[in-house]
Amino acid sequence: MEIPASSTRREYCLAQVDDYSGLSRASFLHSPPWSISLRARVSREGLPGTWGFGLWNDPFGLSLGFGGRAGRLPALPNTAWFFYASPPNWISLYDSIPGQGFFAGVSQSPHISSIFLAPAVAALPLMAIRPISRLFRKWTGRLVRQDTALVSTAVMDWHKYTIQWLHDSCEFTVDDRPILQSRLSPTSPLGLVLWIDNQYATWDPQGRFGYGILENPAAWLEIAGIRLG
Repeated sequence: MEIPASSTRREYCLAQVDDYSGLSRASFLHSPPWSISLRARVSREGLPGTWGFGLWNDPFGLSLGFGGRAGRLPALPNTAWFFYASPPNWISLYDSIPGQGFFAGVSQSPHISSIFLAPAVAALPLMAIRPISRLFRKWTGRLVRQDTALVSTAVMDWHKYTIQWLHDSCEFTVDDRPILQSRLSPTSPLGLVLWIDNQYATWDPQGRFGYGILENPAAWLEIAGIRLG
């Protein structure tokens, strides 16, 4: 998967493979027990934007953050993936959990109808007011449980990544070494996604909220030996 170089913050560059395009969230294909194993490498360290592979419920509808499908209403996130986020990304809702870097991560949220979440989009201008943004972030953190572990590895080299998703837990390994053993399990069903882009989204502990596009060099994410189980 390759994206071209961009010297402007107006050109969104995305290369993605998924198995949920055209499906409603209720029709996504994967539920536990489920596993994925693959080998991966990227073109360079510290790429602007995000890249990764794993499972999610495509929660950022209306094209809000991380390439959400236009027209899909927003939802609370459910994820199990390896995720890289460069500055100024910050996607953790907890001060004790890293919000950028390369990490294995799980998000577990209850199913709440998108109809009830859609008004939050209309309230986005209020996120510019830091006290309101921090309060809303704290409230959201009560609904969304997260568990992550930073991955220290040379991402330009080939490594084997594995995710084991069970009904009551998730396990992540790199080169068969345990990285994260979490008692969280995302709410199913989920879709498979592998991607690289030049986007950022931030909602940090200080209440800074925003999303946009970063200038980027030409970049690629290479995947091999993918096995689903």
